[in-house]
Amino acid sequence: PDGCSVGHGPPGPLCPGPESCPVCVSFAGGSLTKLAYYSTVQHKVAKVRSFDHSGKDTEREHEPPYEISVQEEITARLHFIKFENTYIEACLDFIKDHLVNTETKVIQATGGGAYKFKDLIEEKLRLKVDKEDVMTCLIKGCNFVLKNIPHEAFVYQKDSDPEFRFQTNHPHIFPYLLVNIGSGVSIVKVETEDRFEWVGGSSIGGGTFWGLGALLTKTKKFDELLHLASRGQHSNVDMLVRDVYGGAHQTLGLSGNLIASSFGKSATADQEFSKEDMAKSLLHMISNDIGQLACLHARLHSLDRVYFGGFFIRGHPVTMRTITYSINFFSKGEVQALFLRHEGYLGAIGAFLKGAEQDNPNQYSWGENYAGSSGLMSASPELGPAQRARSGTFDLLEMDRLERPLVNLPLLLDPPSYVPDTVDLTDDALARKYWLTCFEEALDGVVKRAVASQPDSVDAAERAEKFRQKYWNKLQTLRQQPFAYGTLTVRSLLDTREHCLNEFNFPDPYSKVKQRENGVALRCFPGVVRSLDALGWEERQLALVKGLLAGNVFDWGAKAVSEPWLVDSYSEWLQRLKGPPHKCALIFADNSGIDIILGVFPFVRELLLRGTEVILACNSGPALNDVTHSESLIVAERIAGMDPVVHSALREERLLLVQTGSSSPCLDLSRLDKGLAALVRERGADLVVIEGMGRAVHTNYHAALRCESLKLAVIKNAWLAERLGGRLFSVIFKYEVPAE
Repeated sequence: PDGCSVGHGPPGPLCPGPESCPVCVSFAGGSLTKLAYYSTVQHKVAKVRSFDHSGKDTEREHEPPYEISVQEEITARLHFIKFENTYIEACLDFIKDHLVNTETKVIQATGGGAYKFKDLIEEKLRLKVDKEDVMTCLIKGCNFVLKNIPHEAFVYQKDSDPEFRFQTNHPHIFPYLLVNIGSGVSIVKVETEDRFEWVGGSSIGGGTFWGLGALLTKTKKFDELLHLASRGQHSNVDMLVRDVYGGAHQTLGLSGNLIASSFGKSATADQEFSKEDMAKSLLHMISNDIGQLACLHARLHSLDRVYFGGFFIRGHPVTMRTITYSINFFSKGEVQALFLRHEGYLGAIGAFLKGAEQDNPNQYSWGENYAGSSGLMSASPELGPAQRARSGTFDLLEMDRLERPLVNLPLLLDPPSYVPDTVDLTDDALARKYWLTCFEEALDGVVKRAVASQPDSVDAAERAEKFRQKYWNKLQTLRQQPFAYGTLTVRSLLDTREHCLNEFNFPDPYSKVKQRENGVALRCFPGVVRSLDALGWEERQLALVKGLLAGNVFDWGAKAVSEPWLVDSYSEWLQRLKGPPHKCALIFADNSGIDIILGVFPFVRELLLRGTEVILACNSGPALNDVTHSESLIVAERIAGMDPVVHSALREERLLLVQTGSSSPCLDLSRLDKGLAALVRERGADLVVIEGMGRAVHTNYHAALRCESLKLAVIKNAWLAERLGGRLFSVIFKYEVPAE
């Protein structure tokens, strides 16, 4: 019952070469094979650059501020595919046809199947099988998913709806305990990326449940045993505390429903027991033993994070339920049983990473591609094995390599407790229904915008229709399984849409809209600055804030902004401005056009005049009409040509434009570009300004920072405004000072 994994990536257009592209195969649970391989994916990317005006006297008045070109960009992608061992020959044919070239000599494999299928693999592929250590691969795989997938770990709560409760990953994942339940049980303490030790284990594990279950019920298949157990009543077979002590159990402080003796009734009862009841009793016996053992080791090593994996778990609700109960009972609630969305892939991921060590994949950050990944399924125990073919876990996982490593914002008050999202749609059924319907109704507009963004493309309409179908299907999956990709939030719905657009080569549907509006706003910039400079100091501060808010409405006027403001800390902010200047402000910008040019830049200019350095952070890649880093560079260059304050600040590096590392309309302060984090430390940033509904309301509304912060937005959604106690176009102006 132990598995196997294999890994390699194709040469040529899919992969730069055999040396950097291991293929890994992982076999698990005697029934599943996981294939891990690397490919390179070509995507269209909208690039912007300034026009070359050399030799011209002046620019044409209505000329766009920059030109847009669509180019091909190659990105690295990891693929992890899971299927039944009965398809092993088809898997090997796929590897032979697509993933192996003449220079490929070795294929990495891990798990029991690495031995079972060794001869078949070597004969079919003409390659040497390099068997990797199972535990090393599991640990490497576990570290990888915990570091790169924010909502990887979850607790299982059987009576909740939904039953999965995701944990936001701790930025420092070590140390932790990994309890791998295969044939037996291995308990490993993981201290660093490369340092771990086996601290204990047991011969009573999944193989025991399978073997004894087969003897007791004559049922040979593991999933069928679990199906039997899900329908059984263990109290018909087990002797409970109340059976031993009667009513006196209360004086002992014990619950009468506790198991006093597993299978205790079978010794004295003159009756036949059902297969279901025996399977349930056996499951409780094994799970309780494992749970107590795990708790003892967690206490011995002072660890409160215990992750469970192995074929015994494999996403089965009935095993997660019994393990959770056992851990909670023996630890008195001090230790949580944590499970992993991609638990079934750990061996394959680890084997891949070992095979690719010369390329050091760990030096990069990776992000889950929602467009190409299956979702975690709720596998009802009432369903039979044939109906539960997916066993509650993934069929497919895709991870895209990000350009730069992502790290925490150093200014987070308490990184482990930081949760980016304001509303958890997994929990809030009413909010979930509203937002899913909202995204469904917006789909036609997104499709039209995508087609309109590529007027010269003959297949744009066809690709847009494929995008529509894919995203619609994702939304329907999330209606039924809101936990499919971790905690469901407005941010994850937006990100999934962006991933699907990219998948069908719509890299930046708003590029021409942004280009046009940036051009219009730039022509208005000198007049706006003259008007501001003519105001008295106090009047100017209010005008600057209103300019930020009006620009954020994505509308020319401030008329729509509701009075009074829903959250109003303006008087406290004004009082602060009468004090000494901030050393350095970090500003996260939102929209292109009016927002960045007539809202953010005048605000930046005022800070610069006060003697405050400014770091202006914009998205690395496009999302909706948000300004990108490359667009901000051109906008800043054009503004510098009109304004000496901005010009000298750029030249003297008192104004720095950086990328966030994100391509989302929202903002996760735990996954920011490493260069940005370093700059924040270096410049001693003591003010953070977050503007826009996506960054300051859908995310970070409750974010606690170690320095002063401004969160500004206009609520452009009537339902959300009502939820927050306001009206459409209500203003959020939230100035926060950390407690001493």
